[in-house]
Amino acid sequence: MSILGEYYKPAVTAPGYVFDPSAIFTQLDPTESEFGDYMNYFRKLPINDKPDAFGLHDNADIAYANNQTMFLLNTLLALQPRSAAGGISREDVVSKLASEIEEQLPPVFDLESILKNYPVMYEESMNTVLQQEAERFNKLLKEMKSSLGQMQMAIKGLVVMSDALEKMFTSLFDNQVPGNWSRCAYPSLKPLGAWVKDLVERCQFIKNWVDNGTPAVFWISGFFFPQAFITGTLQNFARKVQVSIHTIGFDFAVLPGPLDEWQRIQKAPEDGCYIRGLFLEAAIWDVDKQQLAESRPKELYTDMAAMHLIPVPNRVPKTTGIYTCPIYKTITRAGTLSTTGHSTNFVMPVELPTDLNENHWIRRATALMCSLDY
Repeated sequence: MSILGEYYKPAVTAPGYVFDPSAIFTQLDPTESEFGDYMNYFRKLPINDKPDAFGLHDNADIAYANNQTMFLLNTLLALQPRSAAGGISREDVVSKLASEIEEQLPPVFDLESILKNYPVMYEESMNTVLQQEAERFNKLLKEMKSSLGQMQMAIKGLVVMSDALEKMFTSLFDNQVPGNWSRCAYPSLKPLGAWVKDLVERCQFIKNWVDNGTPAVFWISGFFFPQAFITGTLQNFARKVQVSIHTIGFDFAVLPGPLDEWQRIQKAPEDGCYIRGLFLEAAIWDVDKQQLAESRPKELYTDMAAMHLIPVPNRVPKTTGIYTCPIYKTITRAGTLSTTGHSTNFVMPVELPTDLNENHWIRRATALMCSLDY
């Protein structure tokens, strides 16, 4: 609708009206233009439209080229002969990789200890969130450790190489996350090495929570299911002030100062929570002006400052000076409805200050991401 609004309005009928910043698409004067004028105009149009014709930043061309390149490389990878270079067998390569991954994996969480130290409490929903997160990570870690052990045994010939193990073997050799792992995991587009590193960091986040108490600032990107964390924040406030959770909305305050200002925070806020770990696409956060600003050339993703989510009863959403920016788990943005009724990719919208019209950022496709593809 935002793009359509730029083309479907009375002003576009004026002769010389410019549709895009590059002034490639303009309105001819119908009273003075003949058939030949229109044909000459059409012949001058570029074969490939520039991103600004759709309101996108020039960086969109880079993102498109990257996607096309990755598609081509993955296609070539699938066509390559299944043999390793330098005389090393595929089995040796995968066996070594499986051992390295196994060594990096942390131990599963002690759920009984967590339940004892963080019992289910009416006043503290975050204890339940922690327990659920630990359970989800345990399920993934157990699947990984079990399948890696089976893989090692199959390579040695001690067990039969089943169809599932064969698929896992191929994925590991291609530096891709095996399907049996991704089905137990959170949405992610990272290649295998980065995916394992990210998993270890997520588990460390949960471990720090278990060992040191509820963090002052939450790494929202580290959650298996961030929607549960958001709901828990609302529940805590609703039970504190004794109002219905359905009447509560969030105010949003981006923390002033440098992007790493959150590291100086030692205490959680009285109400709501601090979150960090998001990435901006199609915009940057202007630290000095404390608002959204245009992307810099060749910077597809930038770090976003930490934010304070402030619960407010019967909140009336702002209508000016803000852009309602969606948060997604991955850069694909697309998702499906899960059994809980939540999107598998969309997390929540946040309001970010801006001195430009909200439609500008809608056409830019500006969004916040929990995780990138590298």
